[in-house]
Amino acid sequence: MKRMTLQEIIEHIDVKKIEGNLNPEITSIRFDSREVTEGDLFVATRGSAVDGHDYIQSAIEKGAVAIVCEKIPPITQSRDVAPPTYLVVENSLTALGKLASTWYGFPSSKLKLIGITGTNGKTTIVTLLYELFRKLGYKAGLLSTVCNYVDGKVIEATHTTPNPIELNGLLAEMVEAGCEYAFMEVSSHAIDQRRIAGLQFDGGVFTNITRDHIDYHKTFDAYLYAKKTFFDELPQSAFALTNLEDKNGMFMLQNTVAMKKTYSIRGLADFKGRIIEHSFEGMLLEINGNELYVPFVGKFNASNLLAVFGAAAEIAAMCGLPCTVEDILTKLSALQPVSGRFETIRSNEGYTVIIDYAHTPDALNNVLTTINQIRGGAGQLITVVGCGGNRDKGKRPMMAHEAVNASDLVILTSDNPREEDPQAIINDMTAGIDAAEKKKTIEIIDRRQAIKTACAMAKKDDVILVAGKGHEDYQIIGKEKFHFDDKEEVLKVIIDE
Repeated sequence: MKRMTLQEIIEHIDVKKIEGNLNPEITSIRFDSREVTEGDLFVATRGSAVDGHDYIQSAIEKGAVAIVCEKIPPITQSRDVAPPTYLVVENSLTALGKLASTWYGFPSSKLKLIGITGTNGKTTIVTLLYELFRKLGYKAGLLSTVCNYVDGKVIEATHTTPNPIELNGLLAEMVEAGCEYAFMEVSSHAIDQRRIAGLQFDGGVFTNITRDHIDYHKTFDAYLYAKKTFFDELPQSAFALTNLEDKNGMFMLQNTVAMKKTYSIRGLADFKGRIIEHSFEGMLLEINGNELYVPFVGKFNASNLLAVFGAAAEIAAMCGLPCTVEDILTKLSALQPVSGRFETIRSNEGYTVIIDYAHTPDALNNVLTTINQIRGGAGQLITVVGCGGNRDKGKRPMMAHEAVNASDLVILTSDNPREEDPQAIINDMTAGIDAAEKKKTIEIIDRRQAIKTACAMAKKDDVILVAGKGHEDYQIIGKEKFHFDDKEEVLKVIIDE
């Protein structure tokens, strides 16, 4: 069993006050009092719903020998339990990240760690970078919304960015497995909650920013500045690659000391590209003067691939890798789309179904625009879309507006209603469209039935977009999680045709 003295563990955190001695041996670090066992260090963190300071007493009774906190609370000390050592810090969340990094031997400093942040495109870019570097012959790790990988070993993902202890544990596994690179989605929650504190990033990529997570951040500006914080904290030795097509692209890099790089599919940039031809099967791209065909679709994917190319080129230059631009582009052209991201299914009846994770107004607009550009007016476009419960209500009418504005027919349905009434969510969505637009909508609360109805209505050359859940294989109704996969539901219908 791993053990460290308290003195060793706290070496890299700023402690304002110490009560007690630093001799205890620590058996593990915990921030959930329910998991505390004898010999643990308990870090009392403040969350949006729960304050760990309220559970210090419980942690002590379960055997915690040291407490990291922002304020020592009044404790009723049991005679049967030795008093713990208290360490008062400015921010417990920041301390937790640094403690976890120390506990696992600073794994992020032992490989090249690249973080991807933005509203849309994170999963695609981070996954493609992971696959690209493996194709180039390097061992790599992946931390994403869909799945985590330690080289080729699959580890289920529960959050976009794990908590600091899990995160450093996964990075340590990557180091142990011989990984030289790690590619990681960095969510605004993770930045705001300091889950990435103590990590050493060698590069950062900004994709774009549009309205999302306002239920958590409260304002768009707070969301914007959370993303910017990631780049503000990059070291001088790192690179910061930004999307020039986003109006906040250069704002993200305003205060960074990292090496600034840009990409764009429209204007001048360090990494520039354009779409030469496209269809539902793929695109012919030009990237920095080189042509390549990729099995990806849409301007947003062209931008994602450009970010992958740019990041790979920067990593190759940083590490002095022998791979050439041609090597990177050759491997890039062999990559496949990420599950649930503009995933295309052809039906026996001649219509096309597209499964996409688009769950923000901007992402939905991007996907619908791409579909309409490719289909060129042939057939009709049917969109199946809903919005999640217990999340930002402000984007619901915006989602309906985007769907109705770009589709011939819209089926409004459930996403993950959680503890909200599904009909109430749909009512919030229809508030964004007028009476004439409502004539283009059908309301079907049951998502399975909504997908079946769309397929039953579709004719040859029609396109169906099933938006919002993408790779997710579950639906949350109330507090229960049920198995549900949009792709599975579509395939069931197509097989029966």
